[in-house]
Amino acid sequence: MNPHAFVAMPFGIKPGPDGTPIDFNRVYRDYIKPALEAAGLEVFRADEERQAGDIRTDMFQELLVADLVVADLTIDNPNVWYEVGVRHALRARGVVLVSGGQTSTAFDLYTDRKLRYGLADGGPDPETLELDKSRLVEMVTQTMESWHGRKTSPVYHLMPNLQEPDWKSLRIGDVREFWERHDDWEHRINLARAQKRIGDLLVLADEAPVAAFRAEAWIMAGRALRAAEQFAFALEQLEKGLEIEPEDKSGLTEKGICLQRLALDGSPGHSFERARSHYEKMLERFPEDPETLALLGRVDKDAWSLAWDRPGASVEEMREDAAYEDARLRGAIASYRRAYCANPGHYYSGINALTLMQLYTDLTGDSRYADEIQTMAGAVKFAAQVEPSPNQRFWSACTLGDLEVLVGTPDSVTSAYKEAIANNRNDWFALNSSRSQLLLLDKLRFHPENVAAGVAAFDRALQRLSKPEDSWRPRQVFLFSGHMVDTPDRAQPRFPSDLVEIAGERIAEALASQGAGPDDLALCQAAAGGDLLFLESCLELGMRCQVQLPFEEPEFIQRSVLPSAGGDDWCDRFYSVKQRLPELGGVIRIMPIELGSLPAGVDPFERCNLWLLYTALAWDVERVRFISLWNGGGGDGPGGTAHMYNEVKRRTGRVKWIDTRTLNS
Repeated sequence: MNPHAFVAMPFGIKPGPDGTPIDFNRVYRDYIKPALEAAGLEVFRADEERQAGDIRTDMFQELLVADLVVADLTIDNPNVWYEVGVRHALRARGVVLVSGGQTSTAFDLYTDRKLRYGLADGGPDPETLELDKSRLVEMVTQTMESWHGRKTSPVYHLMPNLQEPDWKSLRIGDVREFWERHDDWEHRINLARAQKRIGDLLVLADEAPVAAFRAEAWIMAGRALRAAEQFAFALEQLEKGLEIEPEDKSGLTEKGICLQRLALDGSPGHSFERARSHYEKMLERFPEDPETLALLGRVDKDAWSLAWDRPGASVEEMREDAAYEDARLRGAIASYRRAYCANPGHYYSGINALTLMQLYTDLTGDSRYADEIQTMAGAVKFAAQVEPSPNQRFWSACTLGDLEVLVGTPDSVTSAYKEAIANNRNDWFALNSSRSQLLLLDKLRFHPENVAAGVAAFDRALQRLSKPEDSWRPRQVFLFSGHMVDTPDRAQPRFPSDLVEIAGERIAEALASQGAGPDDLALCQAAAGGDLLFLESCLELGMRCQVQLPFEEPEFIQRSVLPSAGGDDWCDRFYSVKQRLPELGGVIRIMPIELGSLPAGVDPFERCNLWLLYTALAWDVERVRFISLWNGGGGDGPGGTAHMYNEVKRRTGRVKWIDTRTLNS
């Protein structure tokens, strides 16, 4: 959904500063609205709200949440000045001022976002109109691109410590339609998150009514992708959200985790230094934040571990290498220690600092941390013992077990971890995570008897639980977009029916050339022509197929199956495919049911293609393959075939284009 612009200006014909009548409706129609639309914004003016009720409530809502406010100050209109004041009081940025003809000195109000436009004969000057519009487009574009640059509100400029109110606290009760739409959108966002349908989440994020909600949804999508270990794609969504809300702490934290994991995986262009730099910048904004400091410690700990934990190395070699990397280890200790000092209740950072301090002493023989270890051990124990949240009892009890590994005996270790396991709610992953930390110590033969006792306790608990079945993940994801078979009355042939057989052969060849088979997923619509040919080939290969339709089935058949040449036969093929889908775990998903009603101005087929693209990418960008049956035409906007082709090509290069113009050659 495009960013939202609200226009504050006089209505109708009003006398100008020199008494000459000015038709402000013409100014809006011929100058402001087309320029804002050309800049990619959805435009709203208060007089366009025709429903019964107090128009001021709608005006207030727009001033509060609009991405941009454009105010016309040609005349000293009290309402417009009042609206500018409201916006400046509530938002630090997002205001552009315009004025026609000769203006009063009031237009010199502090801001660098102001323009003059030409007036003639009571309306925009035809001689300068195109130039005026292009200048407004340029200024609006610059304003939106530098959203977090200089503050345009004199209130926030002169009071730099003043904080904008939270977006969601700006709900005006009488503006029911806006918030009803928001609440429905938010419900679908939360449902998509709960069902782990990240493709749905990404479409809905793009459709948020204002920038603040888009930012929230993109950060939410980034968090879901990070949890699914799609770190690069998660980072992409997080950065989109952070462009709008650059100080969102949860988004910044998620970004740091992704940077750290990409560095750990050795992804090109990523390093522990980049992750460390990110957290250091966060600490400038959130000084001494224990969570951020602990994550910074994790970066150094991972960098240290990676330096010695090599496949095939002996215990002696690993201990020697771990000791050699003492500077990295001290860096991790310093961050964890700093986090714990910032919040002595943060026992996670405390136990990590303690463990690494003792490990440092064991590896190097350097006792520099001896006094601190004694003091900190008691403090960490107390912090874990008084954990108030029942949901954290397992982790606090694990911390007490970790502490016994450092200072206790095998029996006390076993006893402490048994207490932790008793507070575990059959969470296999939590148990295995705690066990994995002990295995890291075991590799360095650190307190081997105590570590062995802890591992044995977790092994016994894990044996009583069945490992959760890993959810099915496709080896490859084949995304398809292709033309319908031409209707009998189509003037310019695009995909005539006499090319159907050869097109089917080419699609089958494209699948075979990429080794498509039963472990793969196919994604497409199910229109007569390319879609059904693709699905038939995929089913023959035993692939799981997920069909996503832009309309409910009866309407889809009427619009995308029956109109084609041989429509009745294609309808039979549609139902044949539908019948075979469940045999291989396939499904049909209906866009209006899954994503809600179509936003204004959005093409349903392009929205569905975008849904398919996001669904494919959410599985794992590296797994996506794109096949298109296409003549190379059409627009390149979001959801078009060109957009899908280019998105997959730039990410993986794994695209197959079957050009309908050359099928006979």
